[in-house]
This record gives sequence, C-alpha cells and structure tokens, in this order.
Amino acid sequence: MNRKKKINSILKKKAKKANAKLRITNKPRYISKAERQAIAEQESES
Repeated sequence: MNRKKKINSILKKKAKKANAKLRITNKPRYISKAERQAIAEQESES
C-alpha cells in the first residue's frame, strides 16, 4: 500500500506542476526596486 501511495502521489505532483505551467496568469511580472528606479530615471531624462 505504501509503495503504491508514494508512486501515485509523485505522479499527481508531476501532473499538478504540468497543469500549473499551462495556465495563463494575469499577474504582472515582478520588477525589483532597483529596476523600477532605473526605469523612472530613464523616463525623467526623456
């Protein structure tokens, strides 16, 4: 029983990760504080 349960849990985990990669999220990409500052400086120069 334990071996069967372990194999099934591993397969379920892999399937869950694969499905998560296929989903499209509306969440914006993370921009670090330094990058935001650099972008703001470029915009202020223009």
